[in-house]
Parts: sequence; C-alpha cells; structure tokens
Amino acid sequence: MTAIETTDLTKRYGSTTAVAGLDLAVPEGVVYGFLGPNGAGKTTTMRMLTSLTRPSNGSARVAGVPVDDRERLIERVGYLPEEPPLYTELTAREQLTYVAGLRGLPEEATRQRIDELLDRLDLTEDADRRIDAYSKGMRQKTAFVQSLLHDPDVLLLDEPTSGLDPRAARTIREMIDDLTDAGTTVLLSTHILPVVDEHADTVGVLYDGRLVAEGPPGDLKRQADTGAGDGAGGADERTLEDVFLEVTSEDPAADEATVEGVTDAR
Repeated sequence: MTAIETTDLTKRYGSTTAVAGLDLAVPEGVVYGFLGPNGAGKTTTMRMLTSLTRPSNGSARVAGVPVDDRERLIERVGYLPEEPPLYTELTAREQLTYVAGLRGLPEEATRQRIDELLDRLDLTEDADRRIDAYSKGMRQKTAFVQSLLHDPDVLLLDEPTSGLDPRAARTIREMIDDLTDAGTTVLLSTHILPVVDEHADTVGVLYDGRLVAEGPPGDLKRQADTGAGDGAGGADERTLEDVFLEVTSEDPAADEATVEGVTDAR
C-alpha cells in the first residue's frame, strides 16, 4: 500500500504558488527524506498532508485517507512541526496526558506509553516540571513524544532534531528507524543532510514548489556525478549536499548539466 500519495497537489496564495503540481508516491514503512531550501514549499506540503491547509488543486491521500477527511486523517497521522504546539504552563506529563485525552486514548495503556517514551528520551526526571522552564531541546523531545503518542501509521517530522544535543539527536534517529522497522512511514524534513543520507530510503528535493529530484540517496549521488560531466569526482566522492546544491541552483548552466540527469531517477 502507498502511505502517501499526491496527484497534482498545488497550493496558491494569491498570485504566489507555494506548491506546484506535486506528485508523490511514498510506500509504507520507509523514511522519505523531504529536502529543499527555505521557502521551497516543504512546510506547506506537510500542512496539506495533515489537513491543516486546504489544497488549491489536486488531491492527496495519507494512510489511505483523503486529506479532506480530517476526522479520519488525524487518527492515522502524527505531525511534528518546526514550532511545536505546547502549552507552556503545563508540565510535560500534563501536556501528553491532555493530548492523549483529546484523542480518546485508553488511560492505563497510554500512561505506560508516556512513561516509556519519556524515559527513552531522558525526560523522566523533568516530566513534572512546567514546560516554560524547559530548554528548546527538552520542548522538542516533548513534542516528538506528542506526535507519536497515538502510534500513527504515517509520521511527518519537520526538523525533529532541532535544538537537541548529539545524544538526544541520536536517540531520535534510532527511534525513527525503530518506527519504520515496525511499519510506520516517516516523512522527514531536515537541513541536516547527513541524517537524510544515512536514514532515508528515498529522497525528494523540492525547489520553488516543484519536485526537482527524487530517488534513493546513492542513486541520486551517482546520477549527479554522471550529470556533472568531465572533471567531477567519482560517485563515492559525491555527497547528498552536492546533489542538493546542484538541483537547487539558480545557474541555468548547472541546471542543464545536473537536473536533467538527476530527475531521471524519479
């Protein structure tokens, strides 16, 4: 089954097109690395996929549910935005218990799940402190737990390791791998390209609202190396950063040399 499917998905704000005719087909149980420079349309796409923003045109289904069916969709999808919604006057435990109540999750099982997730992210000792006393990293960990508390089929993560120390960031990455091993699909948007290179099964690069490259990281690096022409290093010398910079270049010559080859991987 396809976990995320979009056809001609478009969002316009007046005369500005934020997302232009996006076609995606993301299978179940994978990490899809969703890349692009600031303003490329990544957050707008995520908001459409979570029914927070209505598309101007096209269609999308997430976990088999049309994005205009919000009531069913929110049961199947988890979302961690770049600026997570937290009630800072609550403690982390109160925040998570409140969200669980809104979702109608069973109290005893959810209480145990909250404890397990807080412990894994080293938040147990601070779980009963108010969130307004938390560091950015502690808030991020709380919000991450909140996004997966209901065990969603599809999890959309926008900069999930922002503000985290290296140990916590590694734990988040390990949890993402555990989730996909268990069948969850993760749409991962981050500017930390080595994380995507290591963990993503497929990468999609959005630029000016359009998908300009898509494929497994290794394939994209080999394609970009071939498209770069004479003088380029071997495929093992290329990085995902090289691909990203080339396919999001404003230089028409670079576009002709690299994008044409890379987009063939789609």
